[in-house]
Amino acid sequence: MRSKPPNPSRSWYVLLLAGILAFPFTLTLAQEQAAGTAATAATTGEKTPPPDTAASTNRGHDLSLRLSVGDLVEMTVYGVPELTTKTRISTEGEMYAPLIGYTHVAGLTTEEAQKLVQARLADYVKNPHVSLLVTEYASDGVSVLGAVNRPGVYPVLGQQRLFDLISAAGGLSDKAGRSLTVTHRSDPSKTVTIDFTRNLKDDPETNVAVFPGDTIIVRKADVIYVVGDVARPSGLLMEGGELSVLQAVALAGGTNHTAKLNGAKILHKTPNGMTETPVELKKILQAKAPDLPLHADDILVIPSSTGKVIAGATLQAALQAATLLSVAAVP
Repeated sequence: MRSKPPNPSRSWYVLLLAGILAFPFTLTLAQEQAAGTAATAATTGEKTPPPDTAASTNRGHDLSLRLSVGDLVEMTVYGVPELTTKTRISTEGEMYAPLIGYTHVAGLTTEEAQKLVQARLADYVKNPHVSLLVTEYASDGVSVLGAVNRPGVYPVLGQQRLFDLISAAGGLSDKAGRSLTVTHRSDPSKTVTIDFTRNLKDDPETNVAVFPGDTIIVRKADVIYVVGDVARPSGLLMEGGELSVLQAVALAGGTNHTAKLNGAKILHKTPNGMTETPVELKKILQAKAPDLPLHADDILVIPSSTGKVIAGATLQAALQAATLLSVAAVP
């Protein structure tokens, strides 16, 4: 005799009924576990610390930034609002906190100062959780100096980066070189040198973060000078850090026809005085001699040829005399 297949709807009703009957028991068990956890915490006096507000506030900031004299610090202790206080770091580098008095924190990071205050406060409060927040730095600005259009001290509002401060200072000046230095207040003994191009957007990796108290110095470009018998005697910026004799002559508009090419020379300043290097400019222009590099503050001198000047003057006088004779011959 064939048996009947199980009724699916009946099985579903059985499972639903079992779940309804078990729910009150599960809820009671969960409530008892929560009550037991709370009772354990109350017996031991332990407090569950909240999320580290100081760390979350400083997220994205330099955690190695060190406290210094004049900084305004706000201290909070979880579960003990009576100990909340704002204090300014004294000239001795100390901050005041209730119960423990003065603690030397200058030169420490916020995290290090938190641990120190927390350890001292443990003698008065059981398992304290201390948070320190710097609400005002003694130096809220960044100094932007050197080859910028408006050197000065500029405020740091929120998270700022290098290009933001250079832009606030009016951008790079015409005399700006291709490097700058950044000195962080957190480590004044270490200076970071950054190389960049004229278009700052070409080097996004150089757009480093800056913080209150930092100093930015944009280096001026090196200069060389071309004097003598050229079209435009002038000082030339070494924007790329390199410049050769041929490049300098070209930027100066080229030599005049009266220039004494074989008499060119480079004057170079040294600690012991000026040195002189002969330049075979005629051969360099004919690609028969190697081009010579110039260094910062070098002076390229291209003298005039006395013979060419005299010949030029004689030719000019002859032309003038011929012109006068021609005029006189006209009836």
